[in-house]
Amino acid sequence: MDVRIDKTWKPYLTEEFKKPYFKELVGFVKREYKSQTVYPPPKEIFRAFEFAPFEEVKVVIIGQDPYHGIGQANGLCFSVADGVAMPPSLKNIFKEVEDDLGKKSPESGNLERWARQGVLLLNATLTVRAKSPGSHQNKGWEEFTDAVIKVLSEKRDGLVFMLWGAYAQKKGSMIDEEKHYILRSAHPSPFSAHNGFFGSSHFSKANKFLILNDKEPIDW
Repeated sequence: MDVRIDKTWKPYLTEEFKKPYFKELVGFVKREYKSQTVYPPPKEIFRAFEFAPFEEVKVVIIGQDPYHGIGQANGLCFSVADGVAMPPSLKNIFKEVEDDLGKKSPESGNLERWARQGVLLLNATLTVRAKSPGSHQNKGWEEFTDAVIKVLSEKRDGLVFMLWGAYAQKKGSMIDEEKHYILRSAHPSPFSAHNGFFGSSHFSKANKFLILNDKEPIDW
C-alpha cells in the first residue's frame, strides 16, 4: 500500500508501512471513514509531514488526539484551520508565546506557518471519530508515531522536543537526550497550564538552542 506521506520521510518509514500492525491500522481507518464521521479529512492525515520534510525538522511538538469537533482538525497537532475558533489549549499556547516573546496572539489558530519553518506538529494518534476523543487510540497509530520519534532521534542531531504533559513525556521516552534538547512542562490545557506550562519559556529556550546550533530560530 502506498501511504500518502512526503517523499523525504519514505526512506525512513517504508519498512514500518510493511509491518502487520500498520496494515491492520490502514484497514481499520478505511472502515471508519466509510462508516463514521472521522477527522481530519483523509488527505490531511499525514499533513504534518508535508510541511516538515525529514531533513528540515528543527522542533517537534507532540500532541495526543486530533480535535474531534466539526472542522477543527487539520492534520497538525494543536492547530485549527483559518476561521475556526481556537480551542482553550491553543489559546494558552499563544498566551505563553506572548508572555515569553512579547508577540501578540494571532487571529488565526492555524499553525501551518510554524510547520513551514520546520516544526513537526505530531499527534500520537492521527485520526479520531467525531465527538469521540480517544476513539482511534490503541489501533496502531501510537506504534507508528513512536517509530517517527525514534527515527528522528537516531538519524538527526540537535532537535528540540517540546513535551507538554505526562502523555507527551511518556511518548518521548525513546529520545536520546545527549543528542537533542528536551523541554518538558505541564500540558497547556486549562486544567493544567498553571502547573508549569505558563512561565516555562519554551519558545525562547528553543530559539536560543537553535541559534547556538547554527539554525534559524522559529518565528513563533
